[in-house]
Amino acid sequence: MLNMTKATGYVPPRVWVWNRPSGGQFANINRPISGSTHDRELPVGSHPLQLYSLATPNGVKVTVMLEELLALGHRGAEYDAWPIRIDEGEQFGSGFVSINPNSKIPALVDRSDAVPIRIFESGSILVYLAEKFGAFLPTKRAARAECLSWLFWQMGSGPFVAGGFGHFYAYAPTKIEYAIDRFAMEVKRQLDVLNRRLAQNEYVAGDRYTIADMAIFPWYGGLAKGWLYDAAEFLGVGQYKNVQRWADLILERAAVQRGRRVNRTFGDPASQLHERHDARDFEDATSQPLLQHVSPR
Repeated sequence: MLNMTKATGYVPPRVWVWNRPSGGQFANINRPISGSTHDRELPVGSHPLQLYSLATPNGVKVTVMLEELLALGHRGAEYDAWPIRIDEGEQFGSGFVSINPNSKIPALVDRSDAVPIRIFESGSILVYLAEKFGAFLPTKRAARAECLSWLFWQMGSGPFVAGGFGHFYAYAPTKIEYAIDRFAMEVKRQLDVLNRRLAQNEYVAGDRYTIADMAIFPWYGGLAKGWLYDAAEFLGVGQYKNVQRWADLILERAAVQRGRRVNRTFGDPASQLHERHDARDFEDATSQPLLQHVSPR
C-alpha cells in the first residue's frame, strides 16, 4: 500500500464507490452493475442458428467455427449473424441480456428445436457446436482432453491479454509503467508457452486442426500478425517463429478468411461484412456506413 501511494499519490478508500466515470475509451459503457439499460428486441433470421456478435477476437472464434462447419457440408450450421455494437452499449439491450446475462459478445441461439437454446461465452459456444455437429473436437479421451485443455488455456489466459495488456497499453487514459510491464511480461510468457507447444506439433492440440486452434488464433495469431493493439514491435512477436508458422497456416484456410469478415464493422471496407445471412453475402457485400473502431474484447 505504501509503495503504491508513493508511486501514484492515490490512496484507495476503505470501500470503493462508483461516483465518477472511469475514464478511457470505454468510460461510457463501463459500470459496476449488470442487467439491461434499455429495451431492445433482437432480430431473428431464417436459419437455425442466430449469432449476435462482433468481429473482435472472441467473436471471430465462433464465425470461423461456423464457416468451417459449412465448409464440411453441415447444412444445419447455416446461420444469421447480427452485429452487436459494443461501443454503443447494444450488449446492454434487454434482448441481448436475456441471452447473455454477462452482456459480452458472442452469444448464440439455437432454434433447431421447439425450445430455443441459448449459449454464451465463446469457449462454450465452440464446444456446443463441436458436439452438435461432431466436428473439430476429438472423440478419443486423451485427444479430447488435450484439445479442451488448450481451449480453456486460452479462456483463462485471454483476460491477461485484453483486460490486462491491451487495456493498459492501448486504452487506459494514462500510461502506467508498472501495469504495462506486468502484463507485457505475462503476454510474452504466454506466447512462449504457445511457441514451445507448436515446436512439437503442427496444430495446438496435436496433428489435427481443432476448436483449440479456432479459439487461440484470433488472440495469439492476432498478436503475432500485428492486428491487436499495434503492439507487434513492442512485444517482439517476430521471435516466436513457431507461432508465426502456425498463424500463417491457419490464415490460409478459406473458412478462416470468411469468418474474420463476419460482423466486422471497422478497418478496410473490403474486409467488412456487417451482417451475414447467406454464403452469397461474401460476394455481394456492399459498403455500409463505417462505424467507429472497436477494441478486441
